[in-house]
Amino acid sequence: MTQIEHFDVIIIGGSYAGLSAAMSLGRALRKVLIVDSGNPSNKQTPQSHNFLTRDGESPAEIASKGKEEVMKYPSVSFQKGRVTAVTKPDDYYNVQTEANGVFSGRKLIFATGVLDIIPDMAGFAECWGVSILHCPYCHGFEFKGEKTGIFGNGESGYEQTKFISNWTSDLVLYTNGESTLSKKQAKRLKKNNIEIVEKEIQGFEHENGQIKNIVFKDETKEPLKALYASPEVKQQSEVPKELGCDFTDHGRIEVDLFQKTNVPGIYAAGDNSSMGRAVSVAVSAGSVAGMMINKELVGEEFEAKNGKS
Repeated sequence: MTQIEHFDVIIIGGSYAGLSAAMSLGRALRKVLIVDSGNPSNKQTPQSHNFLTRDGESPAEIASKGKEEVMKYPSVSFQKGRVTAVTKPDDYYNVQTEANGVFSGRKLIFATGVLDIIPDMAGFAECWGVSILHCPYCHGFEFKGEKTGIFGNGESGYEQTKFISNWTSDLVLYTNGESTLSKKQAKRLKKNNIEIVEKEIQGFEHENGQIKNIVFKDETKEPLKALYASPEVKQQSEVPKELGCDFTDHGRIEVDLFQKTNVPGIYAAGDNSSMGRAVSVAVSAGSVAGMMINKELVGEEFEAKNGKS
């Protein structure tokens, strides 16, 4: 029978949050395993912004540099693969990968991210992360003053349009069908010279992901430089749900200020547990998770050695 290797912490997901957690734990002398499938949600985004010292670098470059730094800590190991199941037969969690590898950890951190559910529109997937955007702090400066669209409707569409007006005055709200804005909202947008287009969208003409025209189902089109959209998302991994983790109304893993879930010994960090989808936010959450899980381990070990008074 093959002996299962034990770790203090197993981190499932090795992008920004996972690597950041691993650095905190490696510096705390913890034996750590990172298991990563290599499928980050921002893989086709050409540049990442608003992250101090790395502004303008590609997400892949940042992740590669991060992994290089983390792997300098001798107690940290890396395993390529996707986790398919987690069980807890005793005091350790057994983590199984799709290649039938099994590893054991006292604590777990899920840094598995989310998947975007892309609308079935020609060109949307190719432009996602390039010129169809989710975050103005990540990309708004690069498209400042350009003709920009908002793909939305109702209250959320109104609020996002109002927000993006900080970056450009050449703004159009595309409702993709009949507007559900209130009369008051529509009036306010028009007073700010923001056009409301209710025509249904067929897709996007683009060149290497850069939008050239938005195309409507009535076969008309108009030029556009960028579009902000907020597609639905789903968790990359179903394992946290299977383990009994609670979720927010927005489908994120519910965590406290220390990135701890409701399940003992399980933490979560990054896009899977935050609405703030930025590299800097993920790195911060991972760092907190790593520090707090180490604090939990220190407390358990101290009490075990000295007995409870």
